[in-house]
Amino acid sequence: MKETDRQRVHDTNDEGLRRLTHEHLKVFAKFTSASCPTCELLAPPFARHADDEEFSHILFLRLNADENPVAKKIMQEKVAPFFVSYCQGQLLECDMLTTEQEVLAMLQRLREFQPQTT
Repeated sequence: MKETDRQRVHDTNDEGLRRLTHEHLKVFAKFTSASCPTCELLAPPFARHADDEEFSHILFLRLNADENPVAKKIMQEKVAPFFVSYCQGQLLECDMLTTEQEVLAMLQRLREFQPQTT
């Protein structure tokens, strides 16, 4: 099954990312590009994790890096997808990841992160 067939990965843009990171407690975003072979390799595990019950409380987003100048520049230098995790609208981590194990590790840190309570 292709990543585009999954229902739990939502396509958005920078404006949507800003809005959704404040509307959802935890967000895991992937900046990707059609010209990135590593992005294609990591698409199936990203979608699989999005469908995993263990991560059902996390909103999974996919953004086109070509529409984001910062992500586009970083991806051109590293040729790898750019992942970002948020909790309560705050950036927790951002990094270029090249393996499924790295993606899973970042995702598990987000899942385990304890949000601040008032």
